[in-house]
Amino acid sequence: MPPPGAMAHNGPMEDMSRLFLEASRQELAEMRPRLRQTVAALTPEQVWWRPNENSNSVGNLLLHLNGNVSQWLLQGLGGRPYQRHRPQEFAQRAALPAAQLLEGLDHTLAQADAVLAALPASDLARVLTIQGYTVTGAKAIYHVVTHFALHYGQILYLAKMMQDRNLGFYAHLDQP
Repeated sequence: MPPPGAMAHNGPMEDMSRLFLEASRQELAEMRPRLRQTVAALTPEQVWWRPNENSNSVGNLLLHLNGNVSQWLLQGLGGRPYQRHRPQEFAQRAALPAAQLLEGLDHTLAQADAVLAALPASDLARVLTIQGYTVTGAKAIYHVVTHFALHYGQILYLAKMMQDRNLGFYAHLDQP
């Protein structure tokens, strides 16, 4: 048995599959605390502020991320029942508390991490239909990670714009 953290040698494709799954889990895990820290520093008004009617608030983006991860990873890959109401993610105007939105997203991300941790490598090639798209398991994961990163970046940008501050995530790289 390999030491903890080492890969079992079941062939190069199995190793690459495990690397992809671990990298995907790590990317989502790295964004979670930064997202939480950024949103927690916003006022309720800032969480629901939108620059214009064609843009989303931080609150809407958090609802949308929760729906997307739930549909694509929990339902699509994990086979868990889920009924998504995507238009409502963007239509929400009542100021739900940021802590409630973050708690819901944290719960969803923890479940998604469990799905990815237990996913057999062979499921990366499994063909799925998610949100009307025919994709492989690998494409579903890649979609979620890139989609999450896109909206994570939007949230960070909105926060920086509203608060006029450096979020400090990379301060360690600025040291001489």
